[in-house]
Amino acid sequence: MRAEPQAASYRPDTPIETLADWIGDAVEPADFPKTELRFRNERHAATVGLDDLSDAEWLRHFGRFEPLAGNLPQPLALRYHGHQFRVYNPEIGDGRGFLYAQLRDADGRLLDLGTKGSGQTPWSRRGDGRLTLKGAVREILATEMLEALGVYTSKTFSVVETGEALTRGDEPSPTRSAVMTRLSHGHIRIGTFQRLLALEERAHMAQLVDYCLAQFPGPPPPEDAPGREDPAVRLMHLVVERLADLAASWMVAGFVHGVLNTDNMNISGESFDYGPWRFLPRWDPGFTAAYFDHQGLYAFGRQPEALHWNCGQLAVALRLLADAPPLIAAMERFGPLYMEAIGRRWCWRLGVASRGPEADGRLVAACEKALSDSGTAPDAFFFAHRGGRGAEGSLAEAFAGYEPVAGAHPYWNGGGPQSMLIEEVETIWAAIAENDDWQPLADKVAALREMGAAHGPPPQPAGHRRAESAT
Repeated sequence: MRAEPQAASYRPDTPIETLADWIGDAVEPADFPKTELRFRNERHAATVGLDDLSDAEWLRHFGRFEPLAGNLPQPLALRYHGHQFRVYNPEIGDGRGFLYAQLRDADGRLLDLGTKGSGQTPWSRRGDGRLTLKGAVREILATEMLEALGVYTSKTFSVVETGEALTRGDEPSPTRSAVMTRLSHGHIRIGTFQRLLALEERAHMAQLVDYCLAQFPGPPPPEDAPGREDPAVRLMHLVVERLADLAASWMVAGFVHGVLNTDNMNISGESFDYGPWRFLPRWDPGFTAAYFDHQGLYAFGRQPEALHWNCGQLAVALRLLADAPPLIAAMERFGPLYMEAIGRRWCWRLGVASRGPEADGRLVAACEKALSDSGTAPDAFFFAHRGGRGAEGSLAEAFAGYEPVAGAHPYWNGGGPQSMLIEEVETIWAAIAENDDWQPLADKVAALREMGAAHGPPPQPAGHRRAESAT
């Protein structure tokens, strides 16, 4: 029997069921030897009416995955293909996760609850379908830091320790296990479209385009865009806009995702699926996060290129429905959109009002040079020069004419910036691994949320096109 969330703000809605015959496979969650609650994201649970659940109810839903009332009767392991380090792989899909539930927030926006480490699926191949507890802790830290820095990211919703001993090549083993639940606006990937192209499923492709336009809508393409009435072309414009902004937000955050495969690219424009991520210790375009990225394909400075390339793969897939020229025209907007977003977001993190793309571009160039020349960590640089303070020489000249944004927060007068370098990540994990001490993690999450409050929400481009209300 399904436990019933009591909050009036719990609004189940499952449009994915209109695609269920071909987009995924109904699966069973793993039967874990124990379920111990380690993290529940109360502030985001409140947005979907699940904050009133007791811990016991929470564990039934996010440890045992009993269906939520009025929601999906059984989890769906989603099907997709993908380019992995630009090599096409038709044998992937949700190998250790599934789509668990769909809900609406107060604004009518669709939100998904998806899992990682919830057991084997038809797409597990040789994997055990599990997630290490360290991997779950790392995902908490990544998503909290990125959210605080204005990145449109999935939210780590729940982490439950599951009592198994796992063997992994990249962690001291045996290591502890967990199941994580993420909250995001969608789980439709570029790789979802690639699979339909490979199978030549034109009708399903058209159905998926309509689903994405309905659930992740935005204003239409520019008035002069060719083919702007074509649904596939409309979707292409939206994804280009979103991924250009995502690339800019990663660069301003000093974040390296590490694995920018097409199966990790969300049509909603959200950053998600965190593996070997890192934040920059210094400004280095060649910095890589993944130890297996030997050629630096997904290095920090190449992330915009990677997302543009991934947009190209979506365009190739959408050729099943649309002519090439309108799709190419949409792709050609990526560069200008990215440059506009870089200036806008850089000014936001510096705490100054934007003066337009041309002036902002000069400020960004001056700041990048100062970062490169000084070797200063990006987090320290943005903190030290908040509102233009502390700038000297050519950097001071670049700040001339820029006005600090109104408002103040005690964070900016504190002892220094929050950061998320690998050494601190390892220290937080060591407290858990060695002493089962979760307080350093809780303290860090609280500090990051204070930093997020100090920054406030990032400014959006004209015609904001994230997942708006579909109701």
